[in-house]
Amino acid sequence: MQQVISNRHGLFSWCAAAIVIFLATYTQAVVSNPVAQTAITEAQINAAQQAWGDGLVKISKIHKDGGDYKAAASDFIDELYDYKEGTVFFKPTLAFGKNTFRSTKESALSYFVGGNKRFPEDTGFALKPWVKVRYDNNAAEHGVQIHGDIAITMGNVYFMNAKGEEVMVDKTFVFRRGKDGQLRLCVHKSALPFEPSK
Repeated sequence: MQQVISNRHGLFSWCAAAIVIFLATYTQAVVSNPVAQTAITEAQINAAQQAWGDGLVKISKIHKDGGDYKAAASDFIDELYDYKEGTVFFKPTLAFGKNTFRSTKESALSYFVGGNKRFPEDTGFALKPWVKVRYDNNAAEHGVQIHGDIAITMGNVYFMNAKGEEVMVDKTFVFRRGKDGQLRLCVHKSALPFEPSK
């Protein structure tokens, strides 16, 4: 009987110690990264998508004005794509062949501004020039799904050029929240709409 009580006391002490260690670790994680405990909101998703469109227009304008558009595009990618912390699945609208998928920052930068001999087909999508970009998350009622630190959107993006002409592409964006709380793209799939007559 004494042995059973002793064993139970030992087990209780071990469990109590484990709980204390867990709570201390969890508390430290919350203190060091409080943003990880806050759910992603649709407002944050919409802000990230708007920042993507505005960033594209900014690169285009800097290029038109003779500024350092490559530096602007590099900052754009760092701000909105998850190449630094994670893996990015990026299939741009006009990419094809062996360079269809852009898994590195270098390949993404080439798509947006061109000039990279390793990607000779790239003419610089961000340099068209675009003057306005808008989007719809219209794949479902809201076209948005939120799953913890991941948010998915599907719908269309509309690019307007200097002549007022608008081009629509189908898009899927998946955002992941980084350590700094910023939403960044870990998946970006774009394609021109299918036209059966062509």
